[in-house]
Amino acid sequence: VSRYLTGILSGRLYNTVREGAGQALSFVPPLRELAKKAEEGVKGLVTPGVLFEEMGFHYFGPIDGHDLDALIPTLENLKKIRGPRLLHVITKKGKGYGPAEQDPCGYHGVTPFNRSDGRMAKKSAGAPSYTQVFGDWLCEKGAAEKHLVAITPAMREGSGLVRFEQLFPERYFDVGIAEQHAVTFAAGLACDGIHPVVAIYSTFLQRAYDQLLHDVAIQNLPVLFAIDRAGLVGADGATHQGAFDIAYARCIPNLVIMAPKDEQEMRDMLNTGFAWQGPA
Repeated sequence: VSRYLTGILSGRLYNTVREGAGQALSFVPPLRELAKKAEEGVKGLVTPGVLFEEMGFHYFGPIDGHDLDALIPTLENLKKIRGPRLLHVITKKGKGYGPAEQDPCGYHGVTPFNRSDGRMAKKSAGAPSYTQVFGDWLCEKGAAEKHLVAITPAMREGSGLVRFEQLFPERYFDVGIAEQHAVTFAAGLACDGIHPVVAIYSTFLQRAYDQLLHDVAIQNLPVLFAIDRAGLVGADGATHQGAFDIAYARCIPNLVIMAPKDEQEMRDMLNTGFAWQGPA
């Protein structure tokens, strides 16, 4: 039903009639308002987009993002419609490749793998990564410190928080891709005596610079930031090179910045940062 309705709503005939009716009824405001509510009511029965319509968008969807026979004509139709348009597209992560559909997290950023069976090349055994060391430290500290909470902006696996969530689900907060909220949320918790650890990528923390400065540092709140992917990180690509964190953070008042040379020093710095009565 949604696909059929989206085809009608994005078509030229409907939008021409809609625009003409709006102009004709502009001289009779009560009738124009009644027609608008009737249209919203009909659309609301089969689509979830009334909220966006209230914000001034022309809402279309939801439609299957893998159905190109429906998606492409819809996009072509939307080009001809004036005003803000919102197309709601639903896709499945890893669609079309069985192993990726079964393990979407594992195939989010892939290493070389065998296409026939999906098996990835085994990594050579070596020292644990900084992310693994941080995750282990967080679980140990979480067991000892009941007021510790972990916050992540949708980077559970990448920041080493999987085991912490399993052990302490009531103290694990994934706020979604909302870095600004993650930092301000941590500040609010710190004001109430809770000790937040914000696990965040260096480049993603850039998005929350004002919150880091205004909501945490100026208030001198005890929030510990575990900044992953700092420096040149290789496989994650150009968008994830954490080359700017020291430059943008060193001018912030009250903020203690530490960069370890090895895994043991990182554990020591995490303990120091957690015990520090201010942001680190």
